[in-house]
Amino acid sequence: MIGLVATAAGADGGPAAGAPGWVAVDVGHTLAAPGATSARGRSEFEFNREFAGRMVAALRARGFRVELINADGRIESLHARPQAATGASFLLSIHHDSVNAQELRPWDWNGQALDYNDDFAGHSLFVSRDNPDTARSILCGRVIGARLQRLGFEPTHKNGRRRAYADREHAVHYYDGLAVLRHARMPALLFEAGIIKNRDEEVLLRDAARQARMADGIATALAACLRNGQPADDEAGADRR
Repeated sequence: MIGLVATAAGADGGPAAGAPGWVAVDVGHTLAAPGATSARGRSEFEFNREFAGRMVAALRARGFRVELINADGRIESLHARPQAATGASFLLSIHHDSVNAQELRPWDWNGQALDYNDDFAGHSLFVSRDNPDTARSILCGRVIGARLQRLGFEPTHKNGRRRAYADREHAVHYYDGLAVLRHARMPALLFEAGIIKNRDEEVLLRDAARQARMADGIATALAACLRNGQPADDEAGADRR
């Protein structure tokens, strides 16, 4: 299943034959609650919105109809995110990771007193067992994780200290209480693109070509998962009845 290849888009630019419905891409956090602050003082929301735009373009290039949720950063609640995705075949929530406060170190950047941690880097994925289709959520997480690693992107296992693995090799974790995942009525993933407290990775995460390459890898994997993938027994067993 991990080796599935996406089918091409239709000749008219629309979804290819056999394609599922549409994909919702959620921009994590808001203007009022912008999430973590990077090592150089940029908000997580800004990182999320920028990468979500790349993600939308990559999915459309794979023939998906895509809707962007919370593009203006003014969504009213966590519950409103999955509600806005009603009718979608899949919900992908875009985030960027941080590090526990006690593991941060102070530094000065252009006269600003900020903090950083260079010990951790890499992406990770999260699913909820309270989602009605945990099995397909895990499958798509595995396929995405495998595709990203084949492209040379390294996952982080930092989150394995607190979050159990659905798939250790591909850094897919259970995070059952995440509202955007557990209230979704379709399979859903939260994707942490990297750790913005890491000074080197922060720079990489702002590189447009790297963003596009990562987004293309995710889109290719998601197309394969949704169009051709069948959950394995261990994935199906993760669904709560």
